[in-house]
Formats: sequence, C-alpha cells, structure tokens
Amino acid sequence: MINNHIERIGEWLELDPYALATALGSKPPEAGSHAHELRQWLLACSLFPAKWVNRLFSVGGIRWSPDGRIGLLAFPATDAKHSDLYRHAAKDAGLVVPPVLYEDDYCLVFDKPAGMPVHESYAGQAGTLDMAAAKHMMNQGDPLPVRHIHRLDDDTSGPVLYSKNDLAQLRLDEAMRDKRIDRLYIAVVHGRLRQQKGTIDAPIGKDRHHKSRRRVSPAGETAVTRYERIRSFDRFSVARVELETGRTHQIRVHMSHIGHPLLGDTLYGGFAAGGLNHQALHGEKLVFPHPLTGDMVEADSPWPAWLRKLYNG
Repeated sequence: MINNHIERIGEWLELDPYALATALGSKPPEAGSHAHELRQWLLACSLFPAKWVNRLFSVGGIRWSPDGRIGLLAFPATDAKHSDLYRHAAKDAGLVVPPVLYEDDYCLVFDKPAGMPVHESYAGQAGTLDMAAAKHMMNQGDPLPVRHIHRLDDDTSGPVLYSKNDLAQLRLDEAMRDKRIDRLYIAVVHGRLRQQKGTIDAPIGKDRHHKSRRRVSPAGETAVTRYERIRSFDRFSVARVELETGRTHQIRVHMSHIGHPLLGDTLYGGFAAGGLNHQALHGEKLVFPHPLTGDMVEADSPWPAWLRKLYNG
C-alpha cells in the first residue's frame, strides 16, 4: 500500500520517496534536490492534487526532512488568537461538544443533535457545531483548521463531516461535487405512503414570497430524492431517504410536494405531533471516501429517542 509509506509527524506529512518510487514503478528524486524538483516529482506521481502541491511550494511547505524523507507542511496549526472561530469557541464556556462518530488526522464526523446550527447565521451566534469542532480540537491540543464539508438544517440531527486540513478539504469537496458522498436519512411524514419505494425528481428553487422557504419550481436546480417506506401507521409513515443531490431543505420540500410533509415541519405544511418541537428528520448514515486513502468510511448515527418512540408506535 502506497499509504504505508506516508505518515504525519507534527505539522508535517512525511513520505518515503524511495519506497513510494518502487511502489509506483518510477524513479525517486535525487537526494537533497531543490524543492522545485520535489514539487515536479510529486506532480508527476499524481499522489496529491496539483493545486495543493503548488500551494505548499509557494509557502515553502516542501522540504527534505533530516531522515531523508520528503516533508509536506500538511497540518499547520491555526493561530487561535487570530481565528474568529477559535476565539468564539474559547469564550463559549457552556459549549457542549457532540459525540464523535469518526476521527483521524484528516477528517472528523460529529453526531449533531437537533437544535444545533452547523454554522453562524448571524455574527456572534453561539453554540454552533463549527465552534464545537474548534473546541474539540483545542481540547486535543491540535488546533487544525476544521471546516464542515456539508450541512444539516438546525433541527435535523445526524452526522456532519469536517476536514482538518487543506488536502482533506480539497478532496472531500471534490467528492461532494462528484456525488461520491452518500447520506441516508430517516424521515417521519404525515399520512400513509402508498408506494413502498419512490423517486422524487423535481427541481428546487427559492420561494420569492418567503425568504426562508424553498419550493419545487421549473426554474430551480435539479433535485432527486429516493425514499423507501419502512413502517406505516394510520396517520404517519417512517421512510428511509437517500439524497442524490443536496439542495437546501430538499427532503422537506420534496416530501411536502408529494403530499407528505414531515411531522413537526410547520414551514412546509406539517404540524407538531408526538411531542416534537422540530421536524422529524434524522441523518442515519454518512458514507464518504477517505481523503488520503480513498477507502470508503461509514459513520452511523444512533436513532434519537424521539425517533425510536415514533417508530415503535
């Protein structure tokens, strides 16, 4: 495995160029060669995105390490004093860090609770998941530049993926664009879903009459949602939902569009039921390609108590 010859040492990612050259069937760089030659070798090997390699070179982030390996400045620490995110996280004494579903040097997945926003919607907003991510990294003594790769609505619970460095962000953003990150949800909707399975292919755009709402519109962006009914009752159904696209409020808009708004989703025609004070939507599983190895990673979020109660009738 090529990745067996790559490891993190503090702020640096160190590579064994001779072992890598053997594995790749290429010629290794000449020992002690200039950083420009190292950059050219890295680009020729296609081990990392060219954009990232060139960015490292521009800041002096490619070097020979004392033990004859190539060092890449892949994990520079965030200057907490000059980072708004880290400063806000440090000041929020009551900030609770949600459970971690997956973590390594490159990425991090939190199990976001319902009611917690992922990021600030207005200046100075406290208690966001972004701040919790910064606090988590501070608690570990490893203040890396964490950034969310996708989002969930404030009142939707489930896994949220973060990158920990520029390399991970580049590759995970690309995976999102290429639809290689899969997200599975559990939704509880009003009414009895007649079909066991279905696909909703309806474009979604902004609602010009309500700034917070989205709606199905011919002029909107392509949006595709697949669902499977897993349990039905007289007045509501439980469905497993998979997104093929990631539009704002997509599941909420699409389920309302077919006449089955989510329980508790008053913005899209639902109403409170079962003691819920939020829409009945939970992210059950996140599957993504690891930004270094490319191996698929699964992060499963346990069903919250409100969902178990509804499912069990």
